[in-house]
Amino acid sequence: MSNTTTASTHEFQAEVKQVLDIVIHSLYTDREIFIRELVSNASDSLEKMRLTQLTENDVFGAELPLEITITTDETAGTLTIADHGIGMTRAELVENLGTIAHSGSKAFAAALKNAGKSGDASLIGQFGVGFYSAFMVADEVQVYTHSWRQDGEHLVWASSGAGTYSIEDAPDQVRGCKIVIKLKEDALEFCRPDRVKAILAKYSNFVSFPIQLNGERVNTVEAIWLKSKDEVTEEQYKAFYQFTAHAFDEPSYRLHFQADAPLVINALLFLPEQNMESFGMGQMEPGVGLYCKKVLIDPRPKKLLPEWMRFVRGVIDSEDLPLNISRESMQDSALVRKLGEVVTKRLLKFLDKEAQEDSKKFQEFYAKFSRFFKEGVATDFLNRDAIAKLLRFESSLTGEAEVIGLADYVSRMKEDQKAIYYQVAPSRKTIETGPYVEAFKSKGYEVLYLYESIDEYVVTSLREFDGKQLQAVNSNEVDLGEIAGEGEALSESDTATLCGWLKDSLTSGVEEVRSGKRLVNSPALAITPDGEMTPQMRQMMRAMKPDEVEAPKVILEINPRHEIVKKLSSLSQSDGESAQLIAEQVLDNALLSAGLLDDPQRIVARTEKIMERLLAK
Repeated sequence: MSNTTTASTHEFQAEVKQVLDIVIHSLYTDREIFIRELVSNASDSLEKMRLTQLTENDVFGAELPLEITITTDETAGTLTIADHGIGMTRAELVENLGTIAHSGSKAFAAALKNAGKSGDASLIGQFGVGFYSAFMVADEVQVYTHSWRQDGEHLVWASSGAGTYSIEDAPDQVRGCKIVIKLKEDALEFCRPDRVKAILAKYSNFVSFPIQLNGERVNTVEAIWLKSKDEVTEEQYKAFYQFTAHAFDEPSYRLHFQADAPLVINALLFLPEQNMESFGMGQMEPGVGLYCKKVLIDPRPKKLLPEWMRFVRGVIDSEDLPLNISRESMQDSALVRKLGEVVTKRLLKFLDKEAQEDSKKFQEFYAKFSRFFKEGVATDFLNRDAIAKLLRFESSLTGEAEVIGLADYVSRMKEDQKAIYYQVAPSRKTIETGPYVEAFKSKGYEVLYLYESIDEYVVTSLREFDGKQLQAVNSNEVDLGEIAGEGEALSESDTATLCGWLKDSLTSGVEEVRSGKRLVNSPALAITPDGEMTPQMRQMMRAMKPDEVEAPKVILEINPRHEIVKKLSSLSQSDGESAQLIAEQVLDNALLSAGLLDDPQRIVARTEKIMERLLAK
């Protein structure tokens, strides 16, 4: 140890003066991050010490534990953060604390200056100058230190941030650094133990080295995402999930993986058992924390994973990220976008594999979280095809409550089948008692049953799957060719005459009447012309703005083999008034099945007229 006793005063480097001036006078938001910065620095110093001890035998204070000690003093208004890391020499104090040894220092100072009073204080750590964040809350900062070398000096560095700093001897220092912060009047909250503990839990809970706050260890949960899977027990996974997600249930799925390319990633993701949005709890916040080397960057980054994945919980850690990248920068960062894309694709691939290996388990999970996947198809263009593989629906070939995926559907399509067919309706009964699936069943074509209003957006967004177009059974474009039906059909001329008469007789928005090729057992059906709102979309618009939705325009398809249609053809020639009533009833029945009948009450009055005529005969 040197016996030289020296006290000296130094000027800060010009860029440091700029940084300190802005930090002290302009930045007021997120001041709590100074604790994160100083703890991160302490952790880095301890890690360097740990590596040094592997190669060096002559270490000052070799018996000292590798830990961080934090002490609050409400009476004195101070906060002390100490470590037994590598410490600093006099020259290192000047180099590390008096200058910004970084090529981007001027850009950093400019960024802070431009941020002004509305700036985000988390910018402070972006250029490796996190130490200066202490001056956001400090009247004075003292750094007591002794280098790891046996011949190091016992020193104290001190500054009020006003442009100069001093370095002088301070006898009896242990190895490492002890930072004593004399807090400003408006920052005394940071010498309250409960406030400091909350900040440590938020940002520094997974630091590798023990953190002691007033003698109590506060970081007791391990960063198990950095371990290999065979080193972690099921109990540890469950405890970690419940800790990070603030949850009481058990996760349905867990994905724990490490990757080296294209980015270094350590991720531990959980899919919950319960969908809290379904309980009326409001929209979930993103629940995957972003870390860099176990230090929290953002607990709920909104731009990391797609918004529809907001139900996912866990941790993503990448050492490729610049430590303390600001939230504003993170949203525009190509690196963060790439990180999110890699993790999203990995999670979707994992779920597809799980769904194939245990379809029953996945179906139970999907039943609770289907809305998120459907939202993903409608909003996440980049991952749409992968998400679509996870969709599940009932169909005309499944039993009630049994579901299939689109890949299963495609695998059993008929050779002559042109599209993936579906119908959106409120229930299975509505679909199967309606007229639209008759022809598809007769040809052996499977039809997917979609029951939710969001399904309309899903199929509209998806458009096709595995090269096969998705087509609604009630689409104007459906062409199934000739359908074999029972009974003799009206002649083409009689059918054409009846279609013309119906077009003239029915004035309720009927744009066209034609002979249908998709009817087997029903007399007629209604479809919407191209460019018109679908029935489901129309119902949603009517619910929001009932007075602004016009009466529907439809194409009426009739079944020339059906007895009602054949007898209506004759009746239109002999009893026009009765035929008019029957025609209107056929139309309203078709509108009702299509979900397009705005005034069901009119059916009642007409039915009574029809009964009167029948009874009169």
